Amino acid sequence: MKKLNFRNSGPVIVSFILFAILLLMPTGYEGAVIYKGTDRCAARVVEVNNNNIIDTGLVRSGEQDCKLELLGGKFKGSVTDGYNILNGSLESDKIFNIGDKALVVISYQDNKILSVNMIDHYRINMEMILAAAFAIFLIVVAGKTGIRAILSFVITVLMLWKVLIPAYLNGYNPVLVGLIITTFLTVIIISLVYGFDKRTITAVSGSVTGLLVTAVLGIIFTNQFKIHGAIMAYSESLLYSGYSNLNLTQIFMASIFIGSSGAVMDLAVDITSAVNEVIEKKPEISVKDAIISGMNVGRAAMGTMTTTLLLAYSGGYVASLMVFMAQGTPIDNIVNYKYVSSEILHTIVGSFGLVSVAPLTAVCAGILLTKKD
Repeated sequence: MKKLNFRNSGPVIVSFILFAILLLMPTGYEGAVIYKGTDRCAARVVEVNNNNIIDTGLVRSGEQDCKLELLGGKFKGSVTDGYNILNGSLESDKIFNIGDKALVVISYQDNKILSVNMIDHYRINMEMILAAAFAIFLIVVAGKTGIRAILSFVITVLMLWKVLIPAYLNGYNPVLVGLIITTFLTVIIISLVYGFDKRTITAVSGSVTGLLVTAVLGIIFTNQFKIHGAIMAYSESLLYSGYSNLNLTQIFMASIFIGSSGAVMDLAVDITSAVNEVIEKKPEISVKDAIISGMNVGRAAMGTMTTTLLLAYSGGYVASLMVFMAQGTPIDNIVNYKYVSSEILHTIVGSFGLVSVAPLTAVCAGILLTKKD
């Protein structure tokens, strides 16, 4: 009985320990020079002055001057002037109205405020409310499994922010680091679903196979498509910020299998659970029949999983597709553009990884799960 309990509770204990370590672990990039001698807090807009804003059609440029009440930090309760620079970009510019809350950066010397820069609308409180509502909803619907799902979600976020990103910035090989971290997360996440169990071994085996296939094909076809990693948003800004030694193309390669790893895990768990359910209902089933059942489940799931990847990757490019259509751009021009080719690469290579998951997961499930402990 103790062994059985450890199988179920062991991953949770390990995950909580890992969560505590990651939470306390520094990234090494906390003390950014540009934020030294500053204070950050929320501020309420009490007055606005739009006289210095220049409207040119849809574009607004100039400066919006605001009177702000600081709601936290070193100068809490103070009323001061803040500035909001408009660069003529609908994507990045923001306009404040009386009563809005803004996230501000306060430059000061001793006890004197030098300037207040209005970064953006303050959204942290609403983000926390939304996250809390989702967590409560998940726990109500899924019970203990929901708690495990939240734990795996938080660990994934911390692993990416505290380990993956600093490792990339420090110049470690992006593909190798990405594979190690993604494999580690796969083991943690799936063990939280099944416990330390043969089902975990089965699902992890299938998932890692899919990751390796995706990684190899991603490396090959990124070179064949002649795609540079600078295609990623903000990547050039990173180079100009003192990180010119980074290999952006390898970071792009790693992003291919990292982006598809969730769907790969999902398919592996679906097949493993289905085969396990069949074996529990029919313990005398042969290894061959169990494998065939797993393959049948995999075929059904693959039909929707590949579409899931397509929708996930293409959802952010709806505006670009609308521009192409509005301008009458020929389809062969569209699919040959570098940034469109990169999304095609993401989708098709990720789908290759998905398809490769099904056979090995089915075989592992048929062999491991039909055997008695």
